[in-house]
Amino acid sequence: MLICVNDTVLRIGVTAGANNLADETRPQGENEGAGTVGKALSVLDIVASLGRPVRAAEIQAVSDLPKGTVYRFLQTLTEQNMLSYDPDRRVYSMGVRLVRLAQVAWRNFQIAPVSQPHLNTLARKIGLAVYLSKLDGGQCVSLERGMPDVRAGVFQDVDRVYPAYCTAVGKAMLASLSEQSLDMALKQQSFQQLTERTITDAETLRADLETVRARGYAIEDGEHVRGIIAVGVPILTRSGRLIGGLAVHAPDRRTDLEELKTQIPDLQTTAAAIAKDAADWSFPETNRKPEQCGERI
Repeated sequence: MLICVNDTVLRIGVTAGANNLADETRPQGENEGAGTVGKALSVLDIVASLGRPVRAAEIQAVSDLPKGTVYRFLQTLTEQNMLSYDPDRRVYSMGVRLVRLAQVAWRNFQIAPVSQPHLNTLARKIGLAVYLSKLDGGQCVSLERGMPDVRAGVFQDVDRVYPAYCTAVGKAMLASLSEQSLDMALKQQSFQQLTERTITDAETLRADLETVRARGYAIEDGEHVRGIIAVGVPILTRSGRLIGGLAVHAPDRRTDLEELKTQIPDLQTTAAAIAKDAADWSFPETNRKPEQCGERI
């Protein structure tokens, strides 16, 4: 339902019918826990949506939950530092634990904004578009691209999802995973034969990834799209954690793999620069005073 509080419009709660339908589709024993978490999150959503410290009565006014349930969640969320309570003003605000969680989540997305200058510089240097991707659910997601001064080569849209098992950047990222993560990622591959050169089974791909891991880069030779070649490298933190990958593509009628491989040192240098900038990048407004974040000092 929609409720207006102090000129702020909130959409809170779900219908009883929706709850009943969800209950019917959940495994036995899962309803209570999942419902409890969802209700607690709805209380956090209310506090966040109002955008200021709020009293318990204000939260109760816009919540579908019974009064006793709201107060119980407020107490638990405060004990867990998900909410902060000011007893003098009797108001709740977002807690320091949420700030820490938000910082971790934000760092997972910071690679795209810090990478753009590096992508543009490399693209202008080598005369080819340079693509930044991440691995998500075993698939590649194109995040950003750097464009050369003269349009040449192969161009694809950002925010596009494409397979990992048959692309240079996908294989570069898969080869950088731990064995456990790789096992999970391989189960998420379709292994559909897109061209006569596509790898179509996990064991053959594993062998290819061993080679990729040993040499530090991956190649794509018409495996994804007939006539398109590519080279890709992973972007790794100092500790070796995978945070993305870089690749350049070209039609094989314009160049060959040996020529494209000459771009690998520049790709690796750019990947290292992006990883360093990502590590040095700060969470927005981390220097704010504690009272500005709703914390008591």
